[in-house]
Amino acid sequence: EAAADAENIKALSLTIKAKVGEEGKLFGSVTSMDIAEAAKAQGVVIDKRKIALEEPIKRLGDFTVTVKLPADVTADLKVTVVAEE
Repeated sequence: EAAADAENIKALSLTIKAKVGEEGKLFGSVTSMDIAEAAKAQGVVIDKRKIALEEPIKRLGDFTVTVKLPADVTADLKVTVVAEE
């Protein structure tokens, strides 16, 4: 089951909109909770505690986030942070 979940997660590509100030820096940050909610909106449930973010995302761009699953299975999740208009 963890391997199937990993395939679902790898197939996902999340886009998160955030408010941006000068030089592409975010007002606030994108956290594991934001990533979990974005995944849930696409029909994939990920426990926010399983998302391995070293620190919250504070700038625009493409990021690869590791999701830890049972049985030592991990999956890389693509997250793109874009400016909210």
